[in-house]
Amino acid sequence: MIDFRQMPYKRPDMEAMKRCIEETTAVMQNAKTYQEARAAFFALQEQEQQAATMMSLCSVRNTIDTTDEYYDGEMKWLREQNAALIPLRKKYREALAACAFRADFEAEFGSQMFKIIDASLKTTDEKIIQDTIREGELRQAYQKDSAMAMTEFRGERCNFYGLLKHMESTDRQERKEAFEAWARLYEQISPKLDQQYDELVQLRVGMAKKLGFKSYTDLAYLDRHRFDYTQEDAANFRAQIRDVITPAVAEIREKQRQRLGVDKLRYYDEALIFPEGNADPIGNMEELVKKAQKMYREMSPETGEFFDFMVDYHLFDLETRPGKRMGGYMTRFPGYKAPFIFSNFNGTSADVDVLTHEAGHAFQGYLAMRSIPISMLSGSTSEINEIHSMTMEHFAYPWMDSFFGERSEQYLTAHLIGALAVIPYMACVDEFQHRVYAEPDMTALERRRVWREIEKVYMPWRDYDGQPFLEEGGFWMQKQHIFLYPFYYIDYALAQMCAFQYYSLMKTDRKAAWENYLRLCRAGGTKGYFDLLKVGDLLNPFHDGTVEKSVRHVIDELKERY
Repeated sequence: MIDFRQMPYKRPDMEAMKRCIEETTAVMQNAKTYQEARAAFFALQEQEQQAATMMSLCSVRNTIDTTDEYYDGEMKWLREQNAALIPLRKKYREALAACAFRADFEAEFGSQMFKIIDASLKTTDEKIIQDTIREGELRQAYQKDSAMAMTEFRGERCNFYGLLKHMESTDRQERKEAFEAWARLYEQISPKLDQQYDELVQLRVGMAKKLGFKSYTDLAYLDRHRFDYTQEDAANFRAQIRDVITPAVAEIREKQRQRLGVDKLRYYDEALIFPEGNADPIGNMEELVKKAQKMYREMSPETGEFFDFMVDYHLFDLETRPGKRMGGYMTRFPGYKAPFIFSNFNGTSADVDVLTHEAGHAFQGYLAMRSIPISMLSGSTSEINEIHSMTMEHFAYPWMDSFFGERSEQYLTAHLIGALAVIPYMACVDEFQHRVYAEPDMTALERRRVWREIEKVYMPWRDYDGQPFLEEGGFWMQKQHIFLYPFYYIDYALAQMCAFQYYSLMKTDRKAAWENYLRLCRAGGTKGYFDLLKVGDLLNPFHDGTVEKSVRHVIDELKERY
């Protein structure tokens, strides 16, 4: 293993990759024994993992500094090269799907890998090569434009993340000014973002038509491996959110208004949970990482080993810098069996959330890369993957006094409020995307009106204090998932239902909760969504009544806490 900072980037040998894919395809078509087919499968997987490691390394360095022209150019080259491999990879998957030894593969590794392969044959084709390249270019342009957006605020150069800190100030005027600067920043870049999204929508709809789908939504569901549930199931889940969680959050917002002593709760008040100020973590980045290391060593032998590995090889980039992509994520360097965590620390409790949420993803990846031989099965769909991360946030609760001192109880209250209160917003994002792709010819202003209409259903308390851009529905633009990862957002709400179930069990039997969680992490993506819920001993969020069962104990706890 090598330190992240010394990991060498080298362009993958795409000619060698082409030859390997072609040779493996021939083996799958002509193999005389299962062992021959199996050996060829793993030889190709090894080559693809090495290439994936270089692609991931390039992508990380590109997001760490979106102004770096070298990695910007490398990302363009990699997109083009990967798109050019689509026809060869499709022929290989066709050969693998039709292989005489398919039943042997399924007997050894399960049927899920072939469900994924069969789906990929319907969602990829050489007909969409140029569209795939262009989609990648637009995604990268969005990341760069949003990362480069800067404004002056009270004598300080701030990006979006810098302004969020001020939006938690105990001074309401400061919060309001920061909010207005934040809104203006989005409004200034909105023409670019609208243009990018217009093209993305038309591009995606066009790809769906070329592949024979009725709508892009149908393509996206299959591409996201949503084999177990439908758009109608998602709508029913959103209805449960509207009926159970929206009223509970409305009550919390009213209590918040009373605590803050304001006549009406505005958007710029929502982030301030306590009038004396939110609990901020104690210590700089290095100190927070040390505290996290101590926490994970005490939590379990498995988490201790994992986090020591992350620290030893500097598998983080956590500080906010100019030109750095917004947001946070976990990715993998499969050739090193190493996870990597990217974030933008801003001095708020969100920094600690990164050290639990993204670390939950990384912990699962660390385990799975060492135990699951089929790389495509080491991770699951995002509905399951987000359970790993969100549950880890709750498992970390007993250690929060080391991060927040005497204000740890306030942090826990705020964290629970945040976990519950964000769910209606997740429903908004999901319904918005369903509406957009059902009516792909909407103008930018029509999209904004749709967003505001949906917002009023799920978040009736939301008040933008007359700010024109947001009052007309511009808030949707700040959710990068809409641009980068279509339909990936309701997954967080589905996962939070399961994380709340684990949190409920933690209160009475922490050992059983940990064992169930660990079993789910180790299973990776070896089974489908519904089967993995059974592995983790979890209720299905789509079943009527599950939302109520999952969140009632949280609502009741918050009535005592807040």
